[in-house]
Amino acid sequence: MIPGGGQPNMQQLLQQAQKMQQDLAEAQEELAGTEVEGQAGGGLVKATVTGSGELRALVIDPAAVDPEDTETLADLVVAAVQAATENAQTLQQEKLGPLAQGLGGMPGLPF
Repeated sequence: MIPGGGQPNMQQLLQQAQKMQQDLAEAQEELAGTEVEGQAGGGLVKATVTGSGELRALVIDPAAVDPEDTETLADLVVAAVQAATENAQTLQQEKLGPLAQGLGGMPGLPF
């Protein structure tokens, strides 16, 4: 028993957990449909990923293409994808962070 408060209502606890689970699923769905961008080389290479981190598009300005130096182009692509992924992770924290706290940071959740 909880002092002064009686026993917690198990039905209420289950309803709260179901609501948080539903909110989490909705937030994850929203993230999957949201796109964020990252760029490198002053915008020569741009990567677009979903809020859940899936690469959707890659745009390479012709000025970034030097047949004699493909390593620099590869570095720019990697940097743009990393920047986009970091932006997606920031978005995930904004959307899912409060829900994770509400669930008590349950193990197995993707954040």
